[in-house]
Amino acid sequence: MYITQPLHRAVQQHPDKVALRCGRRSQTFRSMADRVARLAGALQALGMAPGDRVAMLALNSDRYFEYMIAVPWGGGVINPCNIRWSAAELLYSLEDSGSRLLLVDDAFAAVARRLQEDSSQPLTVIYAGDGAVPAGMLGYEALIAGAQPVPDAVRRGDDLFGLFYTGGTTGQPKGVMISHGGMYASLLSMLAEGMAPRDGVYLHAAPMFHVADIGMSGIQWLRGNTQCFIGSFTPQGVVEAIERDRATHVLLVPTMIQMLVDHPAMREGRDLSSLRCIVYGASPIAEPVLDRAMAVLPGVEFVQAYGMTELSPLATICPAEFHTVEGRRRGKLRSAGRASFCTEIRIVNAEGREVPRGTVGEVAVRGPNVMKGYWNNPDLTAATVRDGWMHTGDGAYMDDDGFIFIVDRVKDMIISGGENVYSAEVENVVAQHPAVAAGAVIGIPSAEWGESVHAVVVLKPGAALTGEDLIRFCKDRIAGYKCPRSVDIVAELPLSGAGKVLKTALRAPYWKDRESQVA
Repeated sequence: MYITQPLHRAVQQHPDKVALRCGRRSQTFRSMADRVARLAGALQALGMAPGDRVAMLALNSDRYFEYMIAVPWGGGVINPCNIRWSAAELLYSLEDSGSRLLLVDDAFAAVARRLQEDSSQPLTVIYAGDGAVPAGMLGYEALIAGAQPVPDAVRRGDDLFGLFYTGGTTGQPKGVMISHGGMYASLLSMLAEGMAPRDGVYLHAAPMFHVADIGMSGIQWLRGNTQCFIGSFTPQGVVEAIERDRATHVLLVPTMIQMLVDHPAMREGRDLSSLRCIVYGASPIAEPVLDRAMAVLPGVEFVQAYGMTELSPLATICPAEFHTVEGRRRGKLRSAGRASFCTEIRIVNAEGREVPRGTVGEVAVRGPNVMKGYWNNPDLTAATVRDGWMHTGDGAYMDDDGFIFIVDRVKDMIISGGENVYSAEVENVVAQHPAVAAGAVIGIPSAEWGESVHAVVVLKPGAALTGEDLIRFCKDRIAGYKCPRSVDIVAELPLSGAGKVLKTALRAPYWKDRESQVA
């Protein structure tokens, strides 16, 4: 199984069908195949050898999709960069992965210059934007026009497809290694769940660096469906794209769905009749939001997918039937669904033994979609994947029907607006402030974001600091979505007998009236 295979099939079966539509640009599968083969040749000419990592830092576009196919076509490995990271975080991921080629668009050309200047090794930057090519960069379209097409390297099976950097529980991002076979297994699972009917049009509204969007995009890719793009999510942009491009499927997080259904554009009489399905993830959807969404989008199905980067990314599916009024009476809406095709799910205790139904433990997943491991981190890999089971760090219970209900996180992670925020990363920055003696970071309930990042700090004797000061300090050092949105300054932190901060005690006042300890 290999990611480039659907392009060969599409060119053979429907070469003149529209593959990609981005603004005024449109490509058939035939023209896309030629551009992919030429871009692969250009990357090889720039030094990309088999297995080399090639990074991209850009908003959603057809060129981003070409990059994701051309890199493996030429024998390389994709490294999609988080567009919300700071320059320091981006530089770490580039240097740790050994990425020496970087594609950027207009939004990140200035950041790319700084990355070139700060990189310890030469960094070749390819400008994939629409303006004049900046000095010191190579032009994307010129490279394609001047390159010879090369044959598909046919990287497959256990070969590395992508390196996806996520936040790290130890304070540094970690690279998740996803194979071609692992990614393909997730795609086939979603295809078997009926999430990509024929003649669909998928709208890229979620960021394309996320493996979740790659998964949803990939099943349309297997079907030979058309894909369209908006640079980044806005409610207005989604509405306009659905109407303009007749999109049938879109991936959103519950926060985005809430913003979409409450936006004035939804009351303007726009023609959204093409939309068939909204797939969402990161957290369950609140029933009032679902009610509003179903009222303004009658006939649209809602499907929840639960997973993580390390699972390429799919673990479970809660299908559309449990989102209807009748389906909700069966009590499964707050679940994350059941094991998808190709996966096994267990709820286990600290020793890795399965616990009885209804008992809270850790979600463990086994299947061909499990990651190859963490890049250059065999110890963390061995601690996370044991006897073939990926230990997710999510606490949950399983009911008698096999549905899992997430209730807490074993790993110290916050999900804010669909983005993973690891407390350790934020705590490392908070601790750098000269006025802070000790600190802890937790997730607290947020109507807007699901969870909000909250810092609790103890000051050094005689020091003065406001919450606003600490938030500004953090914003200079890490991505904005990771920064605390609120701060408590306290005399001391609650500690366990072993001297560890009792985050359960810090969370308790905020979550005391809630059944679940996550949003």
